Amino acid sequence: MTVPAIVFLDRDSLPVPVPVCKLPHTYREYPATSREQIVAHCADADIVITNKVPFDSATLAALPRLKMLAIAATGYNHIDLETCRRQNIAVANIQHYGDSTVAEHAFMLMMALMRNLPAYQRDVAAGVWQNAAQFCHFGAPIRDLQGATLGIFGSGGIGQAMAARARAFGMRVQFGERKGAEMVRDGYVSFDELLATSDVISLHCPLNDSTRKLIGERELQKMKPGAVLVNTARGGLVDEDALVAALKYGQLGGAGFDVLSVEPPRDGNPLLKARLPHLIVTPHVGWASREAMDRLAAQLIANIEAFLQGERQHRLD
Repeated sequence: MTVPAIVFLDRDSLPVPVPVCKLPHTYREYPATSREQIVAHCADADIVITNKVPFDSATLAALPRLKMLAIAATGYNHIDLETCRRQNIAVANIQHYGDSTVAEHAFMLMMALMRNLPAYQRDVAAGVWQNAAQFCHFGAPIRDLQGATLGIFGSGGIGQAMAARARAFGMRVQFGERKGAEMVRDGYVSFDELLATSDVISLHCPLNDSTRKLIGERELQKMKPGAVLVNTARGGLVDEDALVAALKYGQLGGAGFDVLSVEPPRDGNPLLKARLPHLIVTPHVGWASREAMDRLAAQLIANIEAFLQGERQHRLD
């Protein structure tokens, strides 16, 4: 390879300084790239940095010069890995940079919902406390984390970080087996048992064909009445219409989501329309602490440097 050309397709998706690659290269960046612009923006690129810009088989076929896709994120469901393997395109993602920060965000959502913080904020703002007969206002139910059971789907770095924080608060933690698995591994409970016995369920698994709509109407009905559902992983893991129905009809005690099935939700979303006091939606920022983004940026360039030196680092291909 001659001096490689590196192109960052969606630079504005990472609002921190990115270190300069120490090896010879040329560099070009775009604030954002639409689907229609991908091939033109990548035409002379050897290495492409993408956060959320998708690469399907047709796009990859139109880029014969491409040698590497450096994903500026952990998730890679927007990349056709099989086509990358056939075309000998290296693919590397970012790993474990956000274990703590995403777990903290998930924990925040869980705690706020268990103690019904949004409902009490709403009541105070509406003047309900001022008119209370007692010194305090008894409104939505408040539950302790101490002694409650947290069920986690996804036992990777974020799931383990979430488990450690929950145990520190006196929660019982259980990890769920994969949906439809014939056998339950040691240290796990079955998928349906986790649904039925957890006071809180937190999702920390990737989105793929086997996990899409992991939680639908059937699963929501099997959950413990009043349970809380937290999703800081991927929006497609949950049937959003079914979730809103479960919240409205009182099956769930609350839901906290940092992700939606389509982002940004330009055409709306059932969770945004619901406006329920026991539903919290945040704009996919669980990963976005300054410390985590700095770690991401450093690892992104380290992955590229490793590839240029013939090393396999965080490779998915």
